[in-house]
Amino acid sequence: MVKLEKTTALDTAYLESLGFVWHTDSDESAYVSKTLVLVSEKEAEAYYEATNTLYDMFVEAAQHVIDNNLFHDLGIPFNLIDIIKESWDNDIHWHLYGRFDLAGGIDGKDIKLLEFNADTPTALFETAIVQWAILKQNGLEEASQFNTLYESLVNNFKRLVTLEEDVSAFEENYDGWNFLFTSVKGNSEEENTVRLLQHIATEAGFNTEFAYIDDIDFSAEDGIFYKDVNYELWFKLIPWEDIALEESDLALLLTNIVKNQKAIIFNPAYTLLFQSKAILKVLWDLYPNHPLLLETAFEPLENTKQVEKPIFGREGGSVTIVDENNQALESEEGDYSNHKMVYQAYTELPTDSEGQCYQAGVFYAYEACGLGFRKGGKILNNMSKFVGHIVK
Repeated sequence: MVKLEKTTALDTAYLESLGFVWHTDSDESAYVSKTLVLVSEKEAEAYYEATNTLYDMFVEAAQHVIDNNLFHDLGIPFNLIDIIKESWDNDIHWHLYGRFDLAGGIDGKDIKLLEFNADTPTALFETAIVQWAILKQNGLEEASQFNTLYESLVNNFKRLVTLEEDVSAFEENYDGWNFLFTSVKGNSEEENTVRLLQHIATEAGFNTEFAYIDDIDFSAEDGIFYKDVNYELWFKLIPWEDIALEESDLALLLTNIVKNQKAIIFNPAYTLLFQSKAILKVLWDLYPNHPLLLETAFEPLENTKQVEKPIFGREGGSVTIVDENNQALESEEGDYSNHKMVYQAYTELPTDSEGQCYQAGVFYAYEACGLGFRKGGKILNNMSKFVGHIVK
């Protein structure tokens, strides 16, 4: 049973003062839970070690995909292959941050990788700001979390210049580069997440600006412009696969901008290799029976309870849990059923006294740096709740 500690919920006015405006779900229930998951120091350390190990494994798997031209197997759109290779081969294309979704880690259950949200991960604001605020507002020890996400992002922004672990040389090497942060219009969650990242980059020392993507000019020869200012660095909270499939002209422009060294894009295009759930099958091939992995294949597993999920999908959409006889037990409707599917062995998530399931999310920014949880049904959808934690 998941161990929980009750707290006083943060009121909506306070949350909005932080810039957190997606605090209430469509059924008028609170999105942020007023309980915290109790995590031991040993469990927190295990999440840290597991996430760092997994990241190294993903790097090896991505190199394997590139070396063996397995882009089709991963469902990578053909018009992104060049920019993926270009960004992978040059160290300046730094992976800013991502989030691993993990089963287990608490309640005596082994940690198992579910997937890696490497390109456009959500729950950044919740993990870095909101769960810290819960401790502060409830008079709890603010340092009692596995949560250095904010500070880790500050340092990782500086590494875009230093390209090494030591960030002390940032100021002497920073050459006044302009950094543009972008989201689409009409999505307050995405916009405020991007504005948080912009704030962190400003704190790190960059010249920053925010713009909606429709207001930006792109030139293959000259780079990225907003209000006649050239931006050498561009962050976009827009999935690479959406750019490839829905904005093919932009995909070509961005490929040429990167090839011509006119801008660096975050997260880099190669993070789509990590993002594709098909890489879970590559990982199993490279590391069979690894204790952090679940068996994954491109065809249904025989005589195994498993999860069928699209290689590109979000919030549980188009996911089905099937039993050993390939009969559906639970499913979630979604818009991703046209994507290729992978089949991953099922693992039980830790549950509370009400039968709610808990899934850990661990952010990675140069190293594992921030833990948070989502709770909901066996398939976590867009009605799942964010649950903070406290280390005791």
